[in-house]
Amino acid sequence: MERKAKSDKGLRIAGIDIPAGQERTIVAYEPGNPNMGDYEAYARVTRGIEAMLEERYGIAYTLYASDDGNSDYWDLLEEDVKKGAAEVECAGKIYEGLEGRTFAYDEDSSSPEYTIHPAIRNNVFVYPQQGVALARIPMFRQHGIYSEDFVFATDDEAISRFLGSVRTRQRNREKNRITVFTDTNNGIQRESEPITRTVTRDDVILPEPLKKEIYRSLDQFFASDRTFYHKHNLPFKRGILLYGRPGNGKTTLVKSIAGSVPGPAAYWQITEYTSSGSVQEVFETAARLAPMVLVIEDIDSMPQGVRSFFLNTLDGATSKEGIFLIGTTNYPDKIDPGLMNRAGRFDRSYEIMLPDEGMRRAFLERRGLTEFVSQQGFEQAISLTKGFSMAQLGELYVSAALDWNERGEADIAGIVRSMNGELSKEKKGSWMDGRDGGIGFQF
Repeated sequence: MERKAKSDKGLRIAGIDIPAGQERTIVAYEPGNPNMGDYEAYARVTRGIEAMLEERYGIAYTLYASDDGNSDYWDLLEEDVKKGAAEVECAGKIYEGLEGRTFAYDEDSSSPEYTIHPAIRNNVFVYPQQGVALARIPMFRQHGIYSEDFVFATDDEAISRFLGSVRTRQRNREKNRITVFTDTNNGIQRESEPITRTVTRDDVILPEPLKKEIYRSLDQFFASDRTFYHKHNLPFKRGILLYGRPGNGKTTLVKSIAGSVPGPAAYWQITEYTSSGSVQEVFETAARLAPMVLVIEDIDSMPQGVRSFFLNTLDGATSKEGIFLIGTTNYPDKIDPGLMNRAGRFDRSYEIMLPDEGMRRAFLERRGLTEFVSQQGFEQAISLTKGFSMAQLGELYVSAALDWNERGEADIAGIVRSMNGELSKEKKGSWMDGRDGGIGFQF
């Protein structure tokens, strides 16, 4: 029999009206019924979990389904289980003969080591104070075992409170981490990585007016809230585009932003595998963390077939609500003109240029080049590095430090000559041209 949608007045089944509050189950679980198929195993497990929870906690738990693809609470559960948080309990195993505990290498700890804890799969975990239980249930199929995730709660209010607390916890957790999205041929991968080395705003070497304008717009965005924007009919979203040659500090600027704003930050690397599905997933995740910063690296690499969907997403009324969007590109000529300086997409564009003499001086002073060279050598380094990018200035510092460590002095002129030689090969495309017995290509 077909069960139609429920309304405030009840529902209609097989031509019979059933008043609200008197609905019944269409198909009941019947143990041993040969017509039940896989449903019998499914029902036995879920009913067993519900019975165990009621017996242990003295209150009935109901099975809920998630339709939004949000898995943040599973990430937080795993974190709670690994650190042995008091608010979560392992109520018991689901299947005998399958794993109950697991070990993993914890590379994020101050002294990396293996941790041993209850396995997330095949156990029922309960947040008793919140009235919510989570179970990752093994499913047996012909070609192996996979898992399905189940959520149980005492009532609608309990699950609503729990999900609200998850969003708060996730935002607080991500303030010291970066959510990294990577598009692969198997779909989008999402990882939460700790900020291992803080890049401060003082580490960013840019023309001072440009630097002040970028940070002012960020600080203003996070200092305000939706109330101000809504009151004055302003969209609570901003977007800036950073462009320029590789190695001139765009990544350093992004890292400093991630570590200095009072909110989460996410990083998304565009690849040939980027799809409309990954665009949707990234923006849905960002919306749950808002207000936040979303960095889209190499935005010019967006596949042609995805660009229309991406632009439509940016134009959506609420898709970027609470999101400060930063796009970066080394090739602005490849950017879709529809992205440039258009309100609601990227409001402003900033060129990150090669460092001038003052910026080279500030960079090398901050790195500490004077520890390895005299003042005369320092001035020589500034003079000889005209046309160097920030990344190349960083390499000059490393080479000078290693030279000093090996010989007791650093030959700045020699290091610059060597680097200029490599730069010349790069510009001419004459790497490994064979004159020294190597193999490679030349133009």
